[in-house]
Amino acid sequence: MNSVVDFSHVQHEPPAVPAAERAHITVRGLHKAFGGVPVYSDFNLDLPKGRVTCVFGPNGCGKSTLINMIAGLIPHDAGDILFDGKTLQQTTIGYVFQNYREALFPWMRAIDNIRYPLKLKGMSEADCDARVQELIESFDVRFDLNRYPYEFSGGQQQLISIMRALAPHPEVLFLDEPFSALDYEMTLFIREKLQEIFQATGVTMIVVSHDLEEAVYLANHILLLTKRPTRVADNVFFDAARPRDLRTLSSDAFVRTKARCLDIFQNEVRK
Repeated sequence: MNSVVDFSHVQHEPPAVPAAERAHITVRGLHKAFGGVPVYSDFNLDLPKGRVTCVFGPNGCGKSTLINMIAGLIPHDAGDILFDGKTLQQTTIGYVFQNYREALFPWMRAIDNIRYPLKLKGMSEADCDARVQELIESFDVRFDLNRYPYEFSGGQQQLISIMRALAPHPEVLFLDEPFSALDYEMTLFIREKLQEIFQATGVTMIVVSHDLEEAVYLANHILLLTKRPTRVADNVFFDAARPRDLRTLSSDAFVRTKARCLDIFQNEVRK
């Protein structure tokens, strides 16, 4: 399942990954309905390996539903989802939730929240401590992780959530609107840290975003979805050099890519 399958002959389902890219996540024949109303029906998708994919589309189209099915948080009714040809159970993933206040275990200190997935993997205390210290240094954390989640600001809680998601060295990192509840200063900080993580590790990232500028800025691949029943409207690729900065936002390539995505999005919304 590592090879890229060309579905270009299938109506309404353009191939997600160009021939030069390697698919990391393959979705075939996905079905999902709520209350008998289909959200996804015979849905096929390829997501590229070692790239940042941002998922964008109309409200209610099922962006979070899609990544939650891929990540195994909610069941799908039918279809196959594979990671480099492996099942989810054979794959290490990390997940950063939108609602960080509910995502962290309130009865655990922050440092124990970060250690949690490592303990699930059966790592020794020494190895857990070493990995946590590595993350602390990577994020330049200067607050006391021996405190409880409710003692931190929202931005600090989300940072702890990201550190926990990264702790087990995930093959795929899912982020569901990770900036939506953060102030602008913390959004900029987390956004740049995610860039650093991607450059350092090459981990495949799947990000749900409701902000088109943010999506294009972060992404190599923008997955644009339609209204329900949800299909792939188009796939837009943006390979500006990293690290990206304010100059990226004013570059001709960025402006063209954002305009193309906006045109596709508006066409869907007006249907």
